[in-house]
Amino acid sequence: MFSLIYQGLVIILLLTFSFGPAFFSLINTGIKHGYKPGSLLAIGIVSSDFFLCMLISLLVHFGGVNLLHSDKAQTFSAIIGGIILIVFGAFYFKKHVSKSDTSIDIEYQAPHPSMMLLKGFLLNLFNPTVWFLWLGNVTAVSKSLDYSFFKMFVFFSIVLAGTLFVELAKVSLAEKIKIYLTDKLMTIVNYITGTILVIFGLVLIYNHYFSK
Repeated sequence: MFSLIYQGLVIILLLTFSFGPAFFSLINTGIKHGYKPGSLLAIGIVSSDFFLCMLISLLVHFGGVNLLHSDKAQTFSAIIGGIILIVFGAFYFKKHVSKSDTSIDIEYQAPHPSMMLLKGFLLNLFNPTVWFLWLGNVTAVSKSLDYSFFKMFVFFSIVLAGTLFVELAKVSLAEKIKIYLTDKLMTIVNYITGTILVIFGLVLIYNHYFSK
């Protein structure tokens, strides 16, 4: 029992404080658009985590986990993921609309809810690092739970509920920070976020295609 609690806490920390594309996009959204859009992005990210851990749990349960280790699967996912990260990153380089340019409140031009959910889901889903993170998590936990899919479903449901709570707390904190940011600083935050996403995308493509 204590081993599972420890593993659950470690997974939550790994997911919520791994400084990948989803992390920076989540903080940026919380600052730029406020709590609601940020929370939808967080739900999309965690939903993607749940999908991945259940998929990998099924592969482990039926002995098909070797599919994830094939070179073709890794290269394909890296290229698709890299392209998606570059595209998402490019959007952050659009001209920042200042608060003085609109009569809407500071949460101006908030994206459509379904788009935020989809963005969070795809940002996380097409990051190969997340796949291997879940492969390690599921492999370790499955041994403790005797490879029972039902037990893994319950365990990871609880873990990801805790992860979502922490993610929402991060969004809430980011929303509070935005009142101290000027339009110029917000533009800089956007450029930094976009640059990070583009770099992640380029590195993914280079490491899994051009370096071979």
